[in-house]
Amino acid sequence: MKHLSYLPTICLATVCASATVYAQDNAKVATDVFKTNCATCHDAGADGRGPGRDVLRQMSPEQIFTALDKGAMARQAAQLSLAEKRLLAEFLSEKRFSNLPPNPIPRSAFCSNSESTFRDSLDGPAWNGWGVTTSNMRFQPAAGLSAQDVPRLKLIWAFGFPGESTASSQPVVVGGRLYVGSVAGNVYSLDAKTGCIHWMFEALAGVRGAVTIGKGPGGRLAVFFGDLETNAYAVNARTGKQLWRTRVDDHPITRITGSPSLYNGTLFVPIASREESQPGNPKYECCTARGGLAALDAKTGKQIWKSYTIAEAPHPIGKNSEGAQMYGPAGGGIWSSPTIDAKRKRVYVGTGNNYSLPVAKTTDAIVAFDMKTGKILWARQSTEGDVWNGSCMARSASHANCPNTDDPDFDYGSSPVLVQLTNGRRMLVAGQKSGVAHGFDPDADGEVIWNTPLGHGGFDEGAIWGPAADNEKMYVAIDTAAGHDATKGGGLFALDLATGRQIWATPSPSCGERKPCNPSQTSAVSVIPGAVFSGANDGHMRAYSTTDGKIIWDFDTVREFATVNGVPTKGGSISGGGVAVVGGMVFTNSGYAHHGGVIPGNVLLAFSVE
Repeated sequence: MKHLSYLPTICLATVCASATVYAQDNAKVATDVFKTNCATCHDAGADGRGPGRDVLRQMSPEQIFTALDKGAMARQAAQLSLAEKRLLAEFLSEKRFSNLPPNPIPRSAFCSNSESTFRDSLDGPAWNGWGVTTSNMRFQPAAGLSAQDVPRLKLIWAFGFPGESTASSQPVVVGGRLYVGSVAGNVYSLDAKTGCIHWMFEALAGVRGAVTIGKGPGGRLAVFFGDLETNAYAVNARTGKQLWRTRVDDHPITRITGSPSLYNGTLFVPIASREESQPGNPKYECCTARGGLAALDAKTGKQIWKSYTIAEAPHPIGKNSEGAQMYGPAGGGIWSSPTIDAKRKRVYVGTGNNYSLPVAKTTDAIVAFDMKTGKILWARQSTEGDVWNGSCMARSASHANCPNTDDPDFDYGSSPVLVQLTNGRRMLVAGQKSGVAHGFDPDADGEVIWNTPLGHGGFDEGAIWGPAADNEKMYVAIDTAAGHDATKGGGLFALDLATGRQIWATPSPSCGERKPCNPSQTSAVSVIPGAVFSGANDGHMRAYSTTDGKIIWDFDTVREFATVNGVPTKGGSISGGGVAVVGGMVFTNSGYAHHGGVIPGNVLLAFSVE
């Protein structure tokens, strides 16, 4: 699984040590259950994709049980009884369940004036969707907060996600309400000023991406989002009532990880999959999942069109060394939010690598779709021949499903950014897991304008969740923490948009004495005039001067917080979605326990200037 914001893959390697809270028989049952049901998880985790034992030990049994029952691991655990799930949760956490329900939310956490305060309008300050607007610049020009104010930011309130260990979805703020999803599948509507709950909606699976607010059925505001079972939803923004639900792909392990984009009544939904991790099991028949883009009618949820990033359907291509049937081509997942070009009526996406042969020219690429028909108009591939899956990991027990162990896994895991320079020229800029930033010409079929190497890349490195841009500079966070080396973290870079020239670079600060720790900066970057925000896996949220890269604000989130909803919380690694800045307030999630995130957490934090 790549770049996924949910409870980490639980692998067999983590259960080899004896659990202190369990008798030998119970430990054997837990181990046997994992051997029988989690082989692919074991393979991926053993290759460094899952957390270490220390990470799992920091979690509560309630957190692990939630992931098994309705979170990231629900599909793998679907055949297990509740008793088996509880046994596994206590074994891995080395803790007993409490007698109380896990992290209950009291009635006092709900707002008393929900109906009277709702504004059925998109007018006013907002951070809507993944990138503020559908250009995905992640630039907030009307922040209500100056760069001079940023050093005076103070914590105003904290909100806890009950029973969870990862809090990484991008907050969205429209009309004074904050909307955020969770890995347990809950979508919350909160009051942005106080954090009280207007409503909660329970999706069928985890919600990783940001929601998008826009006109739905009857012209009323709706909340649009996708889940990890490839369901797209529209929910009434005032009440939280479901308006429609549409499954956009029927492959058993596809998912929606990126945020849908809404334009002119059409919802554009990206499709990825977790199949990339499955081939670590040599018996897995690799591979049949393709990335795609679906266009839905925002009023009804009906599909207008769907296009795959790889046009050729998978077909048998032989058998691997273990005798398992192999298929291809596969891959090309769209992990991030589509970018809308209203002028040319195009939708731009970044794609992942191939999972299996033959190689497609639309992988590791920026791809342009026709907005009305879904036809691929052009694709600019940045890394050729990149066929990578979980079997290709260096420490994999078997490379049976790997065509070439040297292929690099250089996805575009983040959204391309559509910008207009001060001279009027338009550009698409993007960060790749290769550690290279790219500039393309959207008005010349994606012609390459510049490429700027910023650091080495890899399956857990390079530009992960996405850059930001104003009208002059591109800001890129680069992760170079190979093997989670606490002395290496990459940093934040500012580039001239027109030329790709590096203007400044600020290395990731060291972890110091903090253990476990990873200083890498994988979180999406957000920018306001004069200040750029970047979170790190060491748990720090920092703001930098856009002029010279100097750190002007640093808040350490790794601690426990008293929350407005009465849920016990702590902060942790910061990855996935970045900060949202609206109306003089700054919002960020804290807690990440996957792909470089070594400190679990479950809190949403709100800051303002006192």
